[in-house]
Amino acid sequence: MGLTPGGVSELVGNGHNVLVEKDAGIGSGFEDGQYLEAGAVILDDKRELFNQAEIIVKVKEPLESEYELFRPGQTLYTYLHLAPNLALTEMLIEKRITGIAYETVQLANGQLPLLAPMSEVAGRMSVQIGATLLQKYNGGMGILLGGIPGVSSAEVVIVGGGVVGTNAAKMAIGLGARVTVLDVSKNRLVYLDDIFGGRISTLICNESNVAQAVKKADLLIGAVLVAGAKAPKIVKEDMVKTMKKGAVIVDVAIDQGGSIETIDRVTTHDKPYYEKYGVIHYSVANMPGAVPRTSTFALEAATLPYLVQIANKGVNRALLEDPSLLAGLNTYNGMITCEPVAVNLGFDYVDPKQYL
Repeated sequence: MGLTPGGVSELVGNGHNVLVEKDAGIGSGFEDGQYLEAGAVILDDKRELFNQAEIIVKVKEPLESEYELFRPGQTLYTYLHLAPNLALTEMLIEKRITGIAYETVQLANGQLPLLAPMSEVAGRMSVQIGATLLQKYNGGMGILLGGIPGVSSAEVVIVGGGVVGTNAAKMAIGLGARVTVLDVSKNRLVYLDDIFGGRISTLICNESNVAQAVKKADLLIGAVLVAGAKAPKIVKEDMVKTMKKGAVIVDVAIDQGGSIETIDRVTTHDKPYYEKYGVIHYSVANMPGAVPRTSTFALEAATLPYLVQIANKGVNRALLEDPSLLAGLNTYNGMITCEPVAVNLGFDYVDPKQYL
């Protein structure tokens, strides 16, 4: 759910009408009555909601069944992950939707404030999930992540030392695993070594180091991100073939296409993993959806201030006055306004400042 009743209350207090789809908050533990008390209008008919709404707030990309509901001039504020999704991109262009992607809103220092909360959740979940899949009845090799005195702990390898990788390392260390983190940035590895007090091993992310680390991994976590672009395939198929039987891969980068070559499908929470070359592969998009209440509170804390700006000022003025929010603009009036998306999908890139 994109908004809590508290978020609705703040928007209503700013003079805005908020429409909420019936039962939309149930998964996060919020009943329709709570939204009504906050001042929202509950609509049973999704089509009517789309007809009335100027701004559509979601958590994840629109479903294909929702494509026909959009109308020209609407603003869509959600995670978009367009680089690996041509169909959604074409719809946003055709309908001339102002598409603001949480994952590309970027501060001057390079931080991604709207991606960070879900990256924190997914990073921590990746270790919990990996520990579970390593159990024998799930097809894993049957080892305890942290071992016990006299029995070696598991080897956790994390490719990518950003927000996902850092949070995965926190969880893995907390459970007693041996942890190796690879990243292309020496400065980032220095930082990680400092904050973890030498409790992790760090390696520069090059093909040789990745191959050696993957071979020894009991649990491999893909945590690579290039803002707005497809994730690069860092772990090659030949590397996966060298892994132990019953080892586990969790690819958090699957929303952006995945960073493991043998991740050849997006899985679901109902059927989250499959086996290839004797290795268990987990590639669920929207991992935080498994913990929706935590995720809703975490996401809203980051996204609501920008949403209030958009609603109060109007989308064009809000974009022009906030460079960080402008970086989140992926589509506008039938054009691609995010360069990595344009490059990945073969579209022309347009500087949005020319048209806002």
